[in-house]
Amino acid sequence: MTHPSSHPPGDPEERVDQEQPFLSHLVELRDRLLRIILIVGVIFLALVPFANKIYTLLAAPLLVHLPESSSMIATEVASPFLTPFKLTLVLSIFIAIPVILYQAWAFMAPGLYRHERRLMLPLLVSSTALFYIGMAFAYYAVMPLVFGFLTSTAPEGVAVMTDISKYLDFVLKMFFAFGAAFEVPVATFLLVLTGVVTPDKLVAMRPYIIVGAFVIGMLLTPPDIISQTLLAIPMWLLFEAGLFFSRVMLRRRQAAEEAINNRN
Repeated sequence: MTHPSSHPPGDPEERVDQEQPFLSHLVELRDRLLRIILIVGVIFLALVPFANKIYTLLAAPLLVHLPESSSMIATEVASPFLTPFKLTLVLSIFIAIPVILYQAWAFMAPGLYRHERRLMLPLLVSSTALFYIGMAFAYYAVMPLVFGFLTSTAPEGVAVMTDISKYLDFVLKMFFAFGAAFEVPVATFLLVLTGVVTPDKLVAMRPYIIVGAFVIGMLLTPPDIISQTLLAIPMWLLFEAGLFFSRVMLRRRQAAEEAINNRN
């Protein structure tokens, strides 16, 4: 006897029942995207009045090393307005990264197992913190050294007067490069956690990973040995940190499995 709520295969009502969860997911995704846009918009509106001051703060590592007779310049008509505006928008997105990642986690959480949800949130928090640490490292440690080196190598008779738009593009590239590079421990941990590689295999690949770190440093940073080295060495050290924590995680997992087997 057929249940009253069941429908024959291909029944229109059955297709409607299958489409409802999909539509509800789309509605939830739309709502979470709107929340992200709202948060970024609120932060942006709060920062816009300080756009010029924010840009001056960003330009400080270069301004310190410019000769007294030099200054930054704007070669395009709208650059004095658009460049600080662009910086403020990007900064708003950077500040909203915890909210963006939380919304992404909340959207995916219902489809995850309980142990996956417990692990996902710490990974999101740690990846966010590492991204911010990478940006701070670039601003406070790398950029002063890089700009000090680059301005000192200018030929005699050449005035160093950097365009504000080109400077912003240069700095954002540095921020993205170092922010992404500092995610190496999380990437290493996830590779081991998912069983793609083992810690022993990573140890065997260490020489290639170190060479790869310097190659990535060469590709992602300006063509000077200082910034390349300052990106490659932290990547290698962060890889070692990720390798250490992945080994700790595997030991705890094995201990838990042995405890369960002993109980049985």
